[in-house]
Amino acid sequence: MKTIMVRYRTKPEHADANVALVRAVFEELQKLAPAGLCYASYRLADGVSFVHVATHAEPNPLSQVPAFQAFQAKIKERIEQPPEITELFAVGSYGLEPAPEAG
Repeated sequence: MKTIMVRYRTKPEHADANVALVRAVFEELQKLAPAGLCYASYRLADGVSFVHVATHAEPNPLSQVPAFQAFQAKIKERIEQPPEITELFAVGSYGLEPAPEAG
């Protein structure tokens, strides 16, 4: 299992559309319930920045979800700041899905 955080900033006029696309991903995840995936998305207080955190098996099951493919399809048109991808290593967790511990 691998945990990543993706952070990016949308153009102001595309922030609400980005939210709609992200919500469509979660609606589809509820129906498909893919194994090997824990996923959360957050809109930051500035209204245009987003953070996604995923713990997933390899290959990433999220990449096979049609709504996620639609979300990614035109992301370059919606964003102002390119996505920054950071791998995370769990130290501890309370009330969240367990993540692998750092070695």
